[in-house]
Amino acid sequence: MKPKYYVTTPIYYVNDVPHIGHAYTTLACDVLARWKRLDGYDVLFLTGTDEHGQKVEKAAEAAGMSPQAFVDKVSVAFREMGAVMGISNDDAIRTTEPRHKVSSTALWQRLLAAGDIYLGGYEGWYAVRDEAFYDEGELTTRADGSKVAPSGAPVEWVVEPSYFFRLSAWQDRLLAFYAAHPDFIAPESRRNEVLSFVKGGLRDLSISRTSFTWGIPVPGDERHIMYVWLDALQNYVTATGWPDAGAARAGFWPADLHMVGKDILRFHTVYWPAFLMSAGLPTPKRVFAHGWWTIEGEKISKSLGNVVAPAELVESYGLDAVRFFLLREVPFGNDGNFSRKALVSRLNVELANDLGNLAQRSLSLIARNCGGVLPARGAATEEDVALRGAAEALPALLRQRMDSQAFGDALEDVWKVIRAGNGYIDRQAPWALKKTDVVRMGHVLRVLADVLRVVATVLQPVMPGSMGKMLDQLGVPSEARDLAALGTALAEGTVLPAPQGVFPRFVEEAS
Repeated sequence: MKPKYYVTTPIYYVNDVPHIGHAYTTLACDVLARWKRLDGYDVLFLTGTDEHGQKVEKAAEAAGMSPQAFVDKVSVAFREMGAVMGISNDDAIRTTEPRHKVSSTALWQRLLAAGDIYLGGYEGWYAVRDEAFYDEGELTTRADGSKVAPSGAPVEWVVEPSYFFRLSAWQDRLLAFYAAHPDFIAPESRRNEVLSFVKGGLRDLSISRTSFTWGIPVPGDERHIMYVWLDALQNYVTATGWPDAGAARAGFWPADLHMVGKDILRFHTVYWPAFLMSAGLPTPKRVFAHGWWTIEGEKISKSLGNVVAPAELVESYGLDAVRFFLLREVPFGNDGNFSRKALVSRLNVELANDLGNLAQRSLSLIARNCGGVLPARGAATEEDVALRGAAEALPALLRQRMDSQAFGDALEDVWKVIRAGNGYIDRQAPWALKKTDVVRMGHVLRVLADVLRVVATVLQPVMPGSMGKMLDQLGVPSEARDLAALGTALAEGTVLPAPQGVFPRFVEEAS
């Protein structure tokens, strides 16, 4: 039986416009899911949309639509983004689905049975844009006297009846949990933020609202609806079929990884594990909070008009080039800056010059000088052994990188081999060997073909389309493209198709 792996994106708030930040998070999860499938895992990859809350209700009212009609319309944009980015998710959950209402209701009932919910009244600061409550000390007062949340969102003073979750009772248990699971929060800087927050003391959390109606009703008291974050976080469990213990996906919980932006770290690493432990459910194994993208040095903002649509990028530069750039440009976890100049540079230097040129030279020489068939392996020189060994080490090396979400490091590991391959072909000069030692020429070209096969195989999760074409040109059967298949060499004499360039250089059109 295959081992299971469950990875999730955050569920995206339908009041947003899908942009490069959403694409980035989803892409990282997609690469991880594809990698695990390549490595023999049974994968569940979940994304989806968060469709409840006061912000949605207000936006629907402004649009002259019912909340349900509004979310039905705008949630489509996120599914379209997934299609444009080549995302391989197994499920796309919507929090307005009946299965999610059943699951969220069951969670509430468990929290209530555990004695962790009580009825009281909420009085404090609330940011509609963030759907979050804030303490006075977290706010900033502007020159005009108005207050804003750390995110910059305006806050309003809210007074209403509310059910509360006894979060204050979970401080010591959460700290013990973090100590026992040091890899639960990543990267380390984010873990330190959470530890500092929890050590500073926790207050009970308001988990219901009565001032609006767009949400899941509280069981037994439908004057209240569940706080949107209690409902939203439960989506990850809903997708596994819970509370049906016999559901086909029941074995996928707990999730192996929740991938989130750093702005929603507290919800996933403080509230969520407390809810789950109170409900008697296992906690996720890891939460990774990545950084934010700026656009040409400026924060992404609809008001600035600098929102970069994934579809426009893909149309201009190609899907695999965009996928590669987003994970290559900055260390995953850090903030990054998007610029078209940097994207074109990565495309032309690393994809066209480094990888594309290595593949084109090697395959063209096989086509011209070996009758278009894969040469035999021969007696290996020290250089042959070194290059082939570096390539063969990639799967084990990349397993470690992927499990720590070090996508940029993983790509650098592969590019070290690609650069070594270019150095090898220059030094070995198989075009010259054609005149002096045709047997050795064949052995050199076979080393290059073997190295390219490994490189193309491990890069499939990042660039599935172009690496599929490269594996086609290397004569690799479709059933022999996973990591396990790398243990079996391709048969000499395999007829290869005519080589075709995979990564053309990008040239800006003259304006």
